[in-house]
Amino acid sequence: MTCCGPNRRHLLAALAAAAAAPILLPGSARAQANSLRATDLEVVTLTDTSAIITWTTLADASGTLVPVEAGTEIRLAPADSTGPARTVPLAGADRTAYHYAQIDGLEPGRRYRFEAWSDGVRAVPAPELVTHLPGAPERSGEFSTLVAPPGRLLRTLALCNDVHIGEETSGIIAAGLPPGVRQEPGLPPYPEVMLAALLDDLRRPDRGADHLILAGDLTAEATPEQTRTVRNRLDAWGIEGRDWFAARGNHDRPHTGADYAGCPAVTADHHDCWGESFLPPAQSTEHRLGGLRLIGLDTTEPDGSGGSIGPGQFDRLRESLRRDPDRPTVVFGHHPVTAESGLTNLAGPNFVLNRSDALTLQQLYQSTPGVFFHHAGHTHRNRRTRPDIPLRVEFLEVGAVKEYPGGYTLLRLYEGGYMVNFYKTRTPDARRWSTRSRAEYLGLMPEYTLGSTADRNHVVLGDLSGLS
Repeated sequence: MTCCGPNRRHLLAALAAAAAAPILLPGSARAQANSLRATDLEVVTLTDTSAIITWTTLADASGTLVPVEAGTEIRLAPADSTGPARTVPLAGADRTAYHYAQIDGLEPGRRYRFEAWSDGVRAVPAPELVTHLPGAPERSGEFSTLVAPPGRLLRTLALCNDVHIGEETSGIIAAGLPPGVRQEPGLPPYPEVMLAALLDDLRRPDRGADHLILAGDLTAEATPEQTRTVRNRLDAWGIEGRDWFAARGNHDRPHTGADYAGCPAVTADHHDCWGESFLPPAQSTEHRLGGLRLIGLDTTEPDGSGGSIGPGQFDRLRESLRRDPDRPTVVFGHHPVTAESGLTNLAGPNFVLNRSDALTLQQLYQSTPGVFFHHAGHTHRNRRTRPDIPLRVEFLEVGAVKEYPGGYTLLRLYEGGYMVNFYKTRTPDARRWSTRSRAEYLGLMPEYTLGSTADRNHVVLGDLSGLS
């Protein structure tokens, strides 16, 4: 790969340095005998009335750190109070090695100080930069809840991507490097664990998602079995075009080889199994969810990982936007759009939507005031990036379903704007795998994929009253 951009150079240098050090997987690090450690502290989600904090407990077993069950406790107080932080009740708190503490009933726009504890040991963040930045709640021991936009909550979209059903090794960038992470023997395949956890979470009352948006890479290699598996799981959860909506990712593209010969041919040697269950190549979708327009794009290319949009798809998109330019609109597609994304992702500018198509798309948005949000996947990270031209459109990349941080984003639409919140999935097997896959990229996975607190949780004001 060609190195592009200071952030990418920094990460590649860190990867090279980490290659000479032991990988800090549970079960591979040295520790003091008989010690409990509460580590990997992360304030993952901050809404207007809740916070979610996660951490891991480890203990020494014959000179090796292994996950160990311990209690889950949060102590909390308003930041401007003088009294001690008090233990707060946690619904479903259990003894576990993989702690997930959801605190409800908080005041909007309030700052709190907090402590996370397990059996008398206070949880601390791992030594990554992302949780030690100035103002990071893990570093300061304080967080602030958001203030929801004014008006009624109108609709909630769950945004996700990169499920990779059928994948067996996670975290490989190219040519088998860096070393990947595999599921523990005897446990179900991790993509299926994480997809099941996602679908379970979205049906719970405390999430309240009305629709699920999947921005590509539903499969590992779009085999007939992988495609049928993910389609069956989604159909068991809801109805396509009403409850869930999917776009194709580069892993879902048409493939060559005998395994694909029974699927529809799109060229002399490429067969499209994904399209047989979902949509043919180069097709966009458009749906109306009340007053909201939802547009899905196919940004994939016949071979390779980069992104493009063909003339026919652009023509259909241009006509759709021209007919109703002021309608509130969310667009989703697999490949990120902005130049900033190209310069800051690990694989470089050729990994995202090509510059010509990206600028054409943004110019279409510039003449369509109703477009306010573009959801992408592909980079497996939580990150907001700036548009290349003056636009009131948010470009958001969402962390992968299949691996750490292992989750989805809720986009809550109010009359006066929207609120964005990233959630980790929370079944026991999902928490276990998310912690295990934290060791990807030679232990630097959180640095690249978690994103800042503001990337994961923020509010944008604007007039969305037309959705009601």
